[in-house]
Amino acid sequence: QVQLAESGGGLVQSGGTLRLACVVSGSPISILAMHWYRQSQGKEREMVAYISSNGGSTNYADSVKGRFRISRDNVKNTVYLLMDNLKPEDTAVYYCKATYFGTYWGQGTQVTVSS
Repeated sequence: QVQLAESGGGLVQSGGTLRLACVVSGSPISILAMHWYRQSQGKEREMVAYISSNGGSTNYADSVKGRFRISRDNVKNTVYLLMDNLKPEDTAVYYCKATYFGTYWGQGTQVTVSS
């Protein structure tokens, strides 16, 4: 059973930086494609960033390109989302997702950006 646990959320001022982490258990992360999604109040969940299982391919939502960076550490079984120059519109619950012959979600971590 693959389990994901996010951490690193919190309250930050506009222009600030946060780094989210997602620790994977129950599977070696090296076989998993990893994603970060977010969901703000009243809106649908949206994909923020993606990284392939070997880290060779990444993709970002247009709204975060140039500000967010996804990375992975297969030794620590962890994927990260570094978020720079945060804006109030980045406020949301951020979720980690893993895919490999199935889809697995974490419980989410709240990010709040004050203006």
